[in-house]
Amino acid sequence: MPISVLPDHVVAQIAAGEVVERPASVVKELIENALDAGAMTVSVAAAGGGRRLIRVSDDGSGISSQEVELAFARHATSKLRTADDLSHLETLGFRGEALCSIAAVSQVTCLSRSRDETTGVKLVIEGSEVVVRSAVGAPAGTIISVENLFYNVPARLKFLKAESTERRLITQIVMQLAMAFPAVRFSLEHDGREAFRSTGSGSLEDVVVAAYGVDTVTHMLPVDSVGGSIIVRGLTSSPEITRTDRSRIHVFVNGRVVHDSNLTYAITQAYTGILESGQYPTSIVKITLPTEDVDINVHPTKAEVRFRDPSAVFAVTQRAIREAVGGMASPRRESDWPDAGRSLFGSMRARTGGGSTPLSRQNEADDAQPRIVRQAPEPPVMADESTPGRPRTLPVLRVVGQMGARYIVAEGPAGMYLIDQHAAHARVLYGELVDAMESGTLQTTEEIVGTAQVTAAQFRKIEQAAVLLERVGVACEPFGPQTVRVVRAPDILSGVAADDVIGAILDALSHDDPQDKLPRALAHAGAVRTGQVLAMDQMQQLVRLLERTPDPLISPTGTPTLLHLSSDQLSREFGRRGGG
Repeated sequence: MPISVLPDHVVAQIAAGEVVERPASVVKELIENALDAGAMTVSVAAAGGGRRLIRVSDDGSGISSQEVELAFARHATSKLRTADDLSHLETLGFRGEALCSIAAVSQVTCLSRSRDETTGVKLVIEGSEVVVRSAVGAPAGTIISVENLFYNVPARLKFLKAESTERRLITQIVMQLAMAFPAVRFSLEHDGREAFRSTGSGSLEDVVVAAYGVDTVTHMLPVDSVGGSIIVRGLTSSPEITRTDRSRIHVFVNGRVVHDSNLTYAITQAYTGILESGQYPTSIVKITLPTEDVDINVHPTKAEVRFRDPSAVFAVTQRAIREAVGGMASPRRESDWPDAGRSLFGSMRARTGGGSTPLSRQNEADDAQPRIVRQAPEPPVMADESTPGRPRTLPVLRVVGQMGARYIVAEGPAGMYLIDQHAAHARVLYGELVDAMESGTLQTTEEIVGTAQVTAAQFRKIEQAAVLLERVGVACEPFGPQTVRVVRAPDILSGVAADDVIGAILDALSHDDPQDKLPRALAHAGAVRTGQVLAMDQMQQLVRLLERTPDPLISPTGTPTLLHLSSDQLSREFGRRGGG
């Protein structure tokens, strides 16, 4: 095949593949342009997960009528003039490729008016070709609509994820940029329904409330540390709230959203000895350093950066997080528990300041990660005429004590047992709930503590699941802007915080089989938490209930409730033979 020069439109489509990976990439590039234009209000609307429509409106400086076409030309930018400028960039965009790349693979309408002009201009571009240009009346600022993304590159469409996944990624980008610029008002709509809105107050805490709920904010710790010319500020969670993934660790460098595995590692390593393996914090970490000390021109989407002194940035970041969480890992004392005159297990469920948010999986965090459990012979089933009811599924166990405010240590005829108090209690509550549902004897309570913060999208999800929730005895109602009240819930949740209940509900509804997941999630929400010191009679009663619970060895989420060490195993560990 002879060598030939590719047509301009093909070159543009190839280049677009580096910048426009998916709808969220378009949203990011357009918002960054708006921020560079000095916008204080940015509104985003998407339809079909961004495939059908992405519209970003801003109140920035706008584009002059003489430069609108030029803005969509490749390598056209107002943000640098020479290569030396790359060492001192203070803008989010600079390559001059975003608008050109987007226009190459979609149908774009640009409506803009410069603050220096009285009339705006409308430009319609299809596959890099301008098809309409007209003068129009418009407010100062820019509105760019991107329709039918990848309509002329069908191969790219096949690589997009499900619509729900693309919506989630768009939401994440908007939330991250709102965290980076809390003084800017952001709003996001998916298919005509509001999914996110920030106040633009300048407070990072306000953005976190909008993104993750008020309960998360109450457990966030300020981060503020300086090391030479490196400044690290932001928020990070106390050990009381954790996640089973790193999705809520957000890192910003000079206002840019970046993905840097070393910095993420610095943050998670700061929690060593505080969080268990496999548990991660919620962190919003903003790193500021001189522009000449960071190279942002290493990735087409500007998602990666290179530091002049990466070890120094790592060290200051890790120290900042350690200083924030220092001394926060000790469990609360029993005297700290609220005294609401609850029953024995109601007291066990009294919160110690932890809890989940509507967007987290904290309800199952204590059991979300698999643990290494030694396989032991099944303990013998023993009769117990003194406690009629369900057949015994475990031998009679004698509680010895509690270890680490997490495990109940018990002795039985078959050896020693370490019982995970949260997993065990969740198993007991799950059994009670399922039995009550199947027998039609489900009892409900109105003793749910407080209200919960939710997004508009989350409340719609709860509304749509009203019939399913009714089957497990749950009813909710709106209680002001972005707030929901749990009117009724199964009595196993008596005294539980509303945000824990709502968090469990939303977690269950996010699965393909919410009808099965819902009772399991509610059982975890009602179970005694890790970190709670239990009285001897509380532990003994929990063990007595577990002894007669079906499937006592497995929690509702499929993780172990106990670890059994036989007498023979213990003897071998101590190097003893026989009875000597």
